[in-house]
Amino acid sequence: MTKPLAMAQTVAAARRDARQRILMCAPDDFDVRYVINPWMEHQIGKATRSLARAQWEALRRRIAQSTAIELVTPAAGLPDMAFTANAGFVIGDTAVVSRFRAEQRRAEEPLFRAFFAAQGFRLAPWPEEVAFEGAGDALVDRAQELVWCGYGMRSDAAAPRTLETLARRRVIGLELVDARFYHLDTCFCPLSGGYVMYHPPAFAPDSRAAIERETPPDKRIEIGEDDAMRFSCNAVDLDGTIVMNDASPALQARLAAAGFTPVLSPLGEFMKAGGAAKCLTLKLVEA
Repeated sequence: MTKPLAMAQTVAAARRDARQRILMCAPDDFDVRYVINPWMEHQIGKATRSLARAQWEALRRRIAQSTAIELVTPAAGLPDMAFTANAGFVIGDTAVVSRFRAEQRRAEEPLFRAFFAAQGFRLAPWPEEVAFEGAGDALVDRAQELVWCGYGMRSDAAAPRTLETLARRRVIGLELVDARFYHLDTCFCPLSGGYVMYHPPAFAPDSRAAIERETPPDKRIEIGEDDAMRFSCNAVDLDGTIVMNDASPALQARLAAAGFTPVLSPLGEFMKAGGAAKCLTLKLVEA
């Protein structure tokens, strides 16, 4: 057995034994230098890097209490690389590297591809012409063999069908219609036990109907615009602990009543670029 193959098999075995592993990237060069979503408008040059680093460190420490964290090396000139949810989509031992719609982020692709390869993932092919922004738009349901895939803003309409072939799971496409919620993970969050937290107005009518068809009424946690604008859906579910930027007392109570523990980890500097807790993380292993 060759050494690279042995290493890949060792990594794969460790991955199978882990409950969850999350990828993060230190915000060494984080800033707002261009506008590729509405949150970035009027924010160029207004991010405070020291505060962003402190907020990121607080999030990392909170996640590390219960979950293993992998770090990818940040690269100068790529301020959005901290948003590792967009590195790609991982399912089992397979990784699909993102095809960014925005030219400003395309230089991240080879760096994330190299990371996934070094970790022993099988790199799935993806058509060059189909935009797909990884786990920003593709979310694994926590209760059934299903992947939810957003499209219409950053990922192409062809992405759900293409992903279904690669993931070998049923994939339901959800059309996004509000530019403020440009990725699925900004307005939709599958939670443990089959719960789904989401902001209904962010979706086209047929997509709202699909969510309602697949999710029992008592498992739907619908949130209003106030919580949606806090990026409450952009949350990380760590075995029932929901780490999020912010949430109203009413939403926190609703989550607690469903058996979850909401934990607030303020990420205001990253909100200036259109991201929060989920955007800053990528699950390499899903519990």
